[in-house]
Amino acid sequence: MTNEQFRDCAGCVCAGIRRAARVVTRHYQRHMRGTGLRGTQFPILVALINDGPLPVGRLAKRLGVERTTLTRNLAPLVKKQWIRISSEEDGRVHFITITAKGRNMAQAALPAWRAAQASVGPKLKELRLAQLFPMAG
Repeated sequence: MTNEQFRDCAGCVCAGIRRAARVVTRHYQRHMRGTGLRGTQFPILVALINDGPLPVGRLAKRLGVERTTLTRNLAPLVKKQWIRISSEEDGRVHFITITAKGRNMAQAALPAWRAAQASVGPKLKELRLAQLFPMAG
């Protein structure tokens, strides 16, 4: 086996997309700094405002994350009383509901999110193929 066999793997689309996602996440995090919300928490509150209350599984699907990832991300929101988790009588389905405190937090963070959203386009244009796939070429 030689290194030459893996040369084309340097341009892995999966790895490039993950790098781009990190750039975008950092962009939103910078804008959300000072709001009390992380860029990854805001979409949870928005989904609950728009579609909630939602079962954990449906919320995870709506956000495009694994249930375990969502469950981990919900814990600080529960602790800050921005969301509430309740279960049906049989305890199998857990519903996530946004609280008034959570709505207020999302409302306060909305201008920061809008600024991030408005300015992400140029950030994406700055990402060139060489930056996404630095080992290619």
